[in-house]
Parts: sequence; structure tokens; C-alpha cells
Amino acid sequence: MQCFGKILEIHTALEAEAIIKRLGCDPVGVQIMKNKAVFRNILLEKVPTKGANLLKQTFLAKGGEVSLARGSADLSIEETDVLISATLKQYFQALAQLKSQPWGLPMIANCIEGLLSHAEALHRRDFEHNGMKFQIEQGKTLVMGILNITPDSFSDGGQFNDPQGALKRVMEMIEAGADIIDIGAESTRPYGNALPISADEELSRIIPVLEKIMPNSTVPISIDTYKASVAEAVLNMGAHMINDVWGLQHDPSMAKVLSRYGVPVIIMHNRSCVLDNGDIISEIEEFFRRSITIGLEAGISIDSFILDPGIGFGKSCEQNLEILARLKELKSFGLPIMIGTSRKRFIGETLILPVEDRVEGTGSTIVHAILNGANIVRVHDVRQIARMVHMTDAIEERRQRYYGQD
Repeated sequence: MQCFGKILEIHTALEAEAIIKRLGCDPVGVQIMKNKAVFRNILLEKVPTKGANLLKQTFLAKGGEVSLARGSADLSIEETDVLISATLKQYFQALAQLKSQPWGLPMIANCIEGLLSHAEALHRRDFEHNGMKFQIEQGKTLVMGILNITPDSFSDGGQFNDPQGALKRVMEMIEAGADIIDIGAESTRPYGNALPISADEELSRIIPVLEKIMPNSTVPISIDTYKASVAEAVLNMGAHMINDVWGLQHDPSMAKVLSRYGVPVIIMHNRSCVLDNGDIISEIEEFFRRSITIGLEAGISIDSFILDPGIGFGKSCEQNLEILARLKELKSFGLPIMIGTSRKRFIGETLILPVEDRVEGTGSTIVHAILNGANIVRVHDVRQIARMVHMTDAIEERRQRYYGQD
């Protein structure tokens, strides 16, 4: 006799259910087996050692595995990172027990439950502002077209500064497949010593353009600004979302303004210079936690946040590549992710290409990002990238349909 087989990667309980159903398994058996077929590794950071030891005992009793730092067993260290390796069934059994345990384990159990939920799928966000409705949902990647009305942006500075030229460019991007238009009136390019401008100067650039665009755009308008007074003015004019490249951490009034309008806000990780002093993803996660706390305390809904790891901003080429390679880790927040790699320097450094010749490199980063959790992609070359996005989404839609997720 001969035996033929294949290795399957089962990502969610829905995928497991679909596969087991195809085996002809009894319906009751399907429900019993699906959570046994999905395996999750969860890393918890800085867990008090007593709680970590009890957590480990709980998972071992259910058949899971837990890795702790040396020194945990004899309590010679105060805290440890914890790696849990278990099936969904083992998680559910252990979590029920952890919720009745001491040393902060109920809180840790709730954290683990949230992480498991985020790994299954992003729940849909529905937004409406100034008569414009739009959604962020799993399986439909949104293309954000970039409109820079600046004299000094790295890729297209000075090309679309007059209102009529800006409107023409917006209509071209919408026709080419843009789902959102992002307008920036101040260059925030991470290299080349971009000069900061006052709020008054920023508004003097953006208001005439926005007056022209708002009555004509059929897609939401996002404004790229980190100044609360600019955000307030453009939201009064009807703009639909704010893209803050300092993640609510530059202007202390920004979060309150956004809370009043209830619009989605992109919080981007940023820093003033390139540093190589630790794990880049851990730093980004800590930055996001700080930004989200600022927003929540100001009254912004958790469902209004969109995360942008800030590719190229205060990061080396190697760090940018690492962020993309580990992008899935940011899904642990359970929030939409936006990626902005378009024409950026790390692509030029990797491929040895000038800024005007980076569309293929950009496309590669975009496809990789979509397959690893990105929900919005911010790009200059809308027509070419939109085609790559739609093709990637079509393949993913077919995969989901096969695995019973439609």
C-alpha cells in the first residue's frame, strides 16, 4: 500500500471546521474536534513569577506547554515573559480555571481571551461622517491615495499645490481605484530635514484645496496632520478622518478634538531619529498602548483607532524589513492596520533604485502586508497598486470560501 499526505496550516476554528466537515465527520464530532485542530502560541510579557508558575501548572494539566525564564521555578526573579503553546481546546479549559486563581491571573486570562479573539478575524468597522459612509472589514483591503500639497515632499513635492491641480489628481486617483484620499499640507518625510510649519501656514495650504475637493469627492477624505487646530478646522469643513503621524502624542489637544467629532484616527508610530536600542516591534507596541490610552481617556472609541507602524519614520532599512516580516504581531491589538511603504527609501536601498522606479518594490511590500494583516495601504501609484490589492484580495476571498468563511 502507498500513503499520500500533505501538511495543512489551519489558522482559525472556522478553517478547522470546514476541513473536518469535508472528512465526513459527524456534526457533533466536528464541534468537538475543531478547537483541537487550531494551535496558538501566545507570548505574555513581564508576568509576576508566582502567577507565571501557577499559569504553567494550569496549562500543563490541560496538555499545553509553557516556557518561562530561568529563575522562575525558585522565584529568584520577580517577573518573566511567558510563551504558551496550546490548542484552542486547551486554552479554553485552562482559561476557565485561571479566572478563579490569585496573583492577577483573572486579568491575564481576559488578556489571553482577547488575543485569541483577535486571531480569528477583524470585526467590521462602520463609519459615517458628513454624509459619507465607509467600512473597514476583513477581506476588503482599502487603497488610500496620497495627495501631497507641499513644496518639499520626498516623492511628489510641488506637483499638486494649486486647488484645480489637486482636484484633478484626486479625481484621477478615485478613477484608478482609491477608496480614501489622504491629504497632507506639511511634509513629514523622515529624511531630508523637512521643515515644520505653523498651523496657520498649514491651513493656508489645505483650506483652498479642501474647498475644491470636498464637494466633488465620492470617497472619504483623510487629513494628514498632528496639530489639533488644523484637525478641528478640516473636520468642521467635513473631512472624514485624521491621520496623525505622532499618534496623539505631539499635541495634547488632538485627542479631545477627535473625540468630539467621533471620526476614525490613524495613530502612527514615530520617533525623531533612527535608534537600534531594542526590539522594534515591542517599542511600537508600547507606543500604541500609550496612544490608545490617551485616546480612550479623551473619550475616543476603541473602534475608531487604526494602527500604522510608521515604516520609514526614524527606522533603519533593517528595522523596516523586520516590521513587515513581523507585521502579524500587531494584530494582537484587534485593530485595523494601515501600511505606508510607497516609494520609500528602504525599498530603494534594498533594490538599489531611485524614488521614481520603486513601484514593483512597493507592490511587493503591499501584497506581503495584506497577507499578514494590513487592512489599508497608503500609496502614490494608485492604479498599479490597486490592481495588486484586488488580485490579492480575490485569492484570499477564494481561500476563505474554500474554508467556509464566506
